[in-house]
Amino acid sequence: MKYYIRQCRRSGQTDCRETEFFMRIEKHPILSFDRSSKITFTYNGEEIEAYEGDTIAAALHAAGVRVLGHSQELHRPRGFYCAIGNCSSCMMVVDGVPNVKTCVTEVKQGMKVETQVGKGVIK
Repeated sequence: MKYYIRQCRRSGQTDCRETEFFMRIEKHPILSFDRSSKITFTYNGEEIEAYEGDTIAAALHAAGVRVLGHSQELHRPRGFYCAIGNCSSCMMVVDGVPNVKTCVTEVKQGMKVETQVGKGVIK
């Protein structure tokens, strides 16, 4: 829960439980969100909470993770960009598989997500 606590400290709050999902849309005029089932997965060795049906990138964004990777040549930070699988900004290693586009991949219970360095290496 490192990402929750870091964000709470930046905003000066002391009770981080109230702001656990601080980057989520609560009410939408057209869409509805099923938030009945919480799941957990690991990101770079740390446990993250998400809701069933979230994409990996959306769950990470809600947890305060803004940098999903770095550009290959200049190593500049890359974040949540297109959210439809067209760019390569969100590619990560998921359960040992490199080059997974996390903006279109649903998070699953117990999934292991890691930041990808470079083009990704098939193990």
